[in-house]
Amino acid sequence: MAEEVKKDEKELEKKTAESNFEEEDSGASQVKKVNLFDQLFANNNKLLTVNGSEFAISNETRRLLALFSDGTYLVSKDNRFDGAVYNFEANVKRRKIPIKAPRYVTLNEIAAIYAYAERGAGTVDVSAEEAEDMQMQIDFINIIQRASQKKVSDVHVVVGSSSTVLFRENGIMVKQNEYGGEWGEAFVRSVFASADISDSNYSQNEFQGAQKLGSTPLRGSKGKLMLPHNVLAIRLQFNPIAFGSQYLVMRLLYADDNPEGSSDLRSLGLGKYEEDLFYKMRSMAVGLNVVAGPTGSGKSTTLQRNLIKLLQEKNYQINLLTVEDPPEYPIPGARQMPVTNANTEEEKNEQFTKALSAALRSDPDVILVGETRSLSTAELTFKGALSGHGVWTTLHANSAPAIVTRLRDMGIQPYLLNDPELVKGLVSQRLFRKLCPNCRQSIKTKEGTPEFERLRNALGDYGIENVYVSGPGCKACGYKGFKGRMAVDEIILPDSRFLRLMIDNETAKAIDYWVSELNGRPLKDAAIERMIKGQIDMDEVERWCGLIDQRPVY
Repeated sequence: MAEEVKKDEKELEKKTAESNFEEEDSGASQVKKVNLFDQLFANNNKLLTVNGSEFAISNETRRLLALFSDGTYLVSKDNRFDGAVYNFEANVKRRKIPIKAPRYVTLNEIAAIYAYAERGAGTVDVSAEEAEDMQMQIDFINIIQRASQKKVSDVHVVVGSSSTVLFRENGIMVKQNEYGGEWGEAFVRSVFASADISDSNYSQNEFQGAQKLGSTPLRGSKGKLMLPHNVLAIRLQFNPIAFGSQYLVMRLLYADDNPEGSSDLRSLGLGKYEEDLFYKMRSMAVGLNVVAGPTGSGKSTTLQRNLIKLLQEKNYQINLLTVEDPPEYPIPGARQMPVTNANTEEEKNEQFTKALSAALRSDPDVILVGETRSLSTAELTFKGALSGHGVWTTLHANSAPAIVTRLRDMGIQPYLLNDPELVKGLVSQRLFRKLCPNCRQSIKTKEGTPEFERLRNALGDYGIENVYVSGPGCKACGYKGFKGRMAVDEIILPDSRFLRLMIDNETAKAIDYWVSELNGRPLKDAAIERMIKGQIDMDEVERWCGLIDQRPVY
């Protein structure tokens, strides 16, 4: 049996290398895509195991394998040692039916093959366009499968004379594969057609958004192809770029980021200081709390954890409504209202405003506004706070103090911004890559470099012995030097003086007052604290907060 397993493992490596499906390619070499269906169904080759054929096998077994009349035999690589597979092979050999060495593929690939055969009514009478689309759907699923295994936040597909696939891993863009331009054009069209929520037609020259839900099969796959089980949804953004090129960005939202509905902030990387301030924000029943940061900074996750915690603290005896485009993560106990029936940005803003107005008329205690994206949305968030509700929202701003400036620039009146009974909490967040604890190296390996001198200028000798830099990588971190990311926040519970200074453009005075009188801690100070604990390196601090020996710029 052990020899059979070893033989199968070697066969797996060999056959996988021969597969036409996308495989990992660190060199990102040019790959010529060949349509798998054309190969399998060539020369009137028949799928013997299709439903209703002479093979009386269960649907569960059929899900794991496929056998063709020329002996081609496909098996799920994750189920190759399943008892049902062994029983099927024994039955085939007993009946003296030709069978070749197994070719190992994925469950989704097997499902697509059956869908292809069934669409052609058991023949190869399927149009070339349909065959190409099914191939692209398989490629889509495979790319997402590989990305989800690495917990990639975004997948980028850049289409020109060639097509490049990139993953954003731990905040860094990593090139994966390169294909021909025709593959990319077909892939982008297929992804758009597979979405659940999108415009009616794909237009290469327009900016279009869409969404693919993990709970439904890909459109056009006859219910056969699903996203990986750990992917809750994918936000899709289709962009035209210069010289007739196309650019697709896919944001992956994971179902297992918080599978038990946890309210734990520590697991995000936040400490007692941040926990205490968030507790104070949740304790105030009325007012506006804003979490700011760039795209991909974990704002939605931080809000989700806080609102789950709020519901728990109130014994689920409050009415918490959310207005989101779309709802990103489930909040058990909340009523989450999606913004729908909107294609253009103007329509989205209009529908968002309508949904938020409806939420305010639905007897809420607390409202989450997914994003304050326009003046009308901002005015309604303040209306919610003015009418005695707690309101939480996100905003794109560079820092916690800059939230006030951003709202003022959007058109919110100064008398509203200067009211600490309305403006309760201002938060800015970034995600920092965590050093791999197994292969990190002491900062002293950098002694004599400009980086080390900047660190000494900033800290003196305090804490330097606990500062580390990324190492060469090891098995534990996938040879990256980093493993995961952690949230670092700056949080302000403003008073009227701080707000007035910000409204009057006295930013430096406002920061000094916040730090000295309100026990404030700027983002750079919070990041340096993590650095001194050996959790993040100096490069990450300077990446998000500027040179370490210089005063933060707001």
